[in-house]
Amino acid sequence: MAGKKYRAIAEKIDAEKRYSLEEAMGLLAQHPSAKFDETVELAVRLSVDPRQADQNIRGTVVMPHGTGRAVRVLVLAKGDKEREARDAGADFVGGEDLIKKIQEENWLDFERVIATPDIMGAVGRIGKILGPRGLMPNPKVGTVTFDVAKAVGEVKAGKVDYRVDKAGVVHAPVGKLSFGDKKLVENAQTLLTAIARAKPASAKGNYIKSVAVSSTMGPGIKIDTAAARTLAAA
Repeated sequence: MAGKKYRAIAEKIDAEKRYSLEEAMGLLAQHPSAKFDETVELAVRLSVDPRQADQNIRGTVVMPHGTGRAVRVLVLAKGDKEREARDAGADFVGGEDLIKKIQEENWLDFERVIATPDIMGAVGRIGKILGPRGLMPNPKVGTVTFDVAKAVGEVKAGKVDYRVDKAGVVHAPVGKLSFGDKKLVENAQTLLTAIARAKPASAKGNYIKSVAVSSTMGPGIKIDTAAARTLAAA
């Protein structure tokens, strides 16, 4: 059964209306549903078939106002790159030692993994552990690189990975309720723009079919899709 706070905000939402991002973020920010600082997430339904390789939308974007979340970063590297990673603020740095720890102890006290190309052969041994959790380093999203300082800096600054799921929907966080509606709108616009630019040539019709926003404990609010497309194209 929905709580009183949930019902209070739900009653203020017109299920038939399509809100602007500004209106939706304003509603969420004015009526938090929980005692903690809730995460705000955007759900974007796309007219793509994720089973087709060229339509399996995936990418990264650095939010202008960050995500409000401290991310623990593991860097797997060798030699000087280990020192570079530590200097950049990585939480855990190592090579074969940490790969062995993950393999033997199922150690997973981190949210993002960055690796240099020269150690990826060894990282492959823990692919079955990292892969299902979305932690496997991937050059397509910038987590396999020799520029570990830049990669760590971007993650700490609020870099978000987004990927379309089997239903053709991208779910991604755009900040915390404490950001206020202006910063949340700017982060959401940044995400929508990145998704729009990732549109495959083979996608038919309206690429962005629908958009909704919600907080961790709050109800979803439907967004005016035409307005969202305009924002994304700005």
